[in-house]
Amino acid sequence: MQGIRKYIILLIAGSAAFAVLFFYLGYRTFHAANDIENESVFYVPSGQGLIRTARLLHEANLISNQNIFKAGVMLKGSERNLKAGEFLFPAHLSMNDITEILVKGEVIQHKLTIVEGWTSWQIVDYLNSVENLSGEIEELPLEGSIMPESYHYTYNTNRSEILIRMRLNQQALVDQLWLNRADDLPFNTAEEAIILASIVERETGLAHERPHIAGVFINRLRRSIRLQSDPTIIYGIDPKGFLDRGLRRSEIEDKTNPYNTYQIDRLPPTAIAHPGRASIEAVLNPMQTNDVYFVADGTGGHVFSETLSQHKKNVALWRKIEDSRK
Repeated sequence: MQGIRKYIILLIAGSAAFAVLFFYLGYRTFHAANDIENESVFYVPSGQGLIRTARLLHEANLISNQNIFKAGVMLKGSERNLKAGEFLFPAHLSMNDITEILVKGEVIQHKLTIVEGWTSWQIVDYLNSVENLSGEIEELPLEGSIMPESYHYTYNTNRSEILIRMRLNQQALVDQLWLNRADDLPFNTAEEAIILASIVERETGLAHERPHIAGVFINRLRRSIRLQSDPTIIYGIDPKGFLDRGLRRSEIEDKTNPYNTYQIDRLPPTAIAHPGRASIEAVLNPMQTNDVYFVADGTGGHVFSETLSQHKKNVALWRKIEDSRK
């Protein structure tokens, strides 16, 4: 009987020693750096559990042992705290490091940029081409309703969610700027301001010119002179907002195009693009000027004039520049 007790004691002691050794080796493995030399991207879908995460980490060679990883995560009490998303793992991480990253949940932030002056078609075409977004945009947003700027997003964000953010940003900006508008502007609503701002946006890519061009258009509206803006005609021909050729005389004289500001009075029915903050500010607080005409100057900018006679001279100079480039 005494021999049996000794045997049992030895067995228990051996098991305890083995358990301690196993725990020690597991602990070392859990905290040992992996041999990955470069940073890695790892994606955890929403709703994915610890078992599948461990398997995928092992398949990616980010961990050396699935069971030790699972045991370590559970011993830390973190099995229900692992976050979903796309994570960036630096080189030489331990399983403990990976666990901490997944628990902290700092996912990779991607960035996209909506360019000032893009049309709704251009924006949707661009968003649908971004591969790490989800969902397809099928309907074009209202022209002028989106704020052109850079947006951060996470992997697999729905494209419609980003469009909603863009609309909310634009509405908040317009509400803010509208309160600080100049007195006696020749329009009554923020919607009309956006329409005019979209025309300013498409007329020039030079920031310093926007208030001046806005001032010209404001003067024309006040004097009941038609805006005569080529970009509005182009939008009426193709809502994508661009042509691969110059405008034809017949298109300038076309009275059926509702966006032809050579033929219609005042503003076109909608915006022709999505204006940026600077163009909206320029329209709501335009430059004080007597100019009512402008034409390209051949350098990417424009030359302005107060009288039709001076404008005709400027147009003639521009025609010579065009001819010299043919």
